[in-house]
Amino acid sequence: MKVITICGSLRFEEIMKNYAEKLELEGNCVLSVIYPAKDNNNYTDEEIHHLENGHYKKIELSDAIFVVNKNGYIGEAVRK
Repeated sequence: MKVITICGSLRFEEIMKNYAEKLELEGNCVLSVIYPAKDNNNYTDEEIHHLENGHYKKIELSDAIFVVNKNGYIGEAVRK
């Protein structure tokens, strides 16, 4: 079993969820992004910092990442 973190633009949330399920059903442990419960404009800078750092820690703990890049788009955060 591999630990895999899903990465990609949140605009592709449904696609990311589908891939996460597929990877889990193949026997992997999938770490996913936190899907926003509110509009990005309603998060404080500190909250955004915590969400980003949490995702980077998931990547650090993973054996691999799986990047969802619909139409070649990955976005600035994934590029980091």
